[in-house]
Amino acid sequence: MNKGPDGKNTSGRGQRDLTVKVKTARGRRASSTRWLQRQLNDPYVKRAQNEGYRGRAAFKIMELDDKYRFLVPGARVVDLGAAPGGWVQVAVPRINALGEKSGKAVGRIIGVDLQEMEPVPGAELHVLDFMGEGAEEQIKVWLDGKADVVMSDMAASSSGHKQTDHLRIISLCEAAAYLAFDVLVEGGTFVSKVLAGGAEGELQKLLKQRFTKVANVKPPASRSDSSEKFVVATGFRG
Repeated sequence: MNKGPDGKNTSGRGQRDLTVKVKTARGRRASSTRWLQRQLNDPYVKRAQNEGYRGRAAFKIMELDDKYRFLVPGARVVDLGAAPGGWVQVAVPRINALGEKSGKAVGRIIGVDLQEMEPVPGAELHVLDFMGEGAEEQIKVWLDGKADVVMSDMAASSSGHKQTDHLRIISLCEAAAYLAFDVLVEGGTFVSKVLAGGAEGELQKLLKQRFTKVANVKPPASRSDSSEKFVVATGFRG
């Protein structure tokens, strides 16, 4: 039993004190205060800070790869909308991009985003609008060939209108899928964030036509109150 200086039991009290509370400041909306409080008390945010990852999203790709095993030594990977670089950080050791696993194939990862990113050892990071003309060919030039994996954790800027935001994310995912169709090798994998809802029906239909297996997953690191999920499409038909 834990006791304080006064000799009283502090077990329960210490546990309760772990929750950080945020006061609503002048000029800050209540929703912003709730978001900040959630961030401060999120165990994945704390893990990311402790383990040196650039965001809690790193654990989403970890959990997806632990289940589906697409980030293997020697894989050639494209990360769309890669900033701030958490998914890239996870991929580098798993695909052996630094060549640290003796006897294992050495992989490559290309991260692209509209904004510059801090370097990640073992990764090649570029500023590129992946929806721009010629983006697919430029990515293949950087990779010196086609990719085994195309992945995306992109989310459009929030408008505050749930249906509009949903459509924007589906549109981004569709654009990422079409790029994947052009740059993936036969048998390749496409991983992307989507939002649950009827609007992704056409996207699901499209992916099922082009891949042998399409799974929809909500990894444990995805917040329970979020409508996000991830599609993992494997076995690209070419």
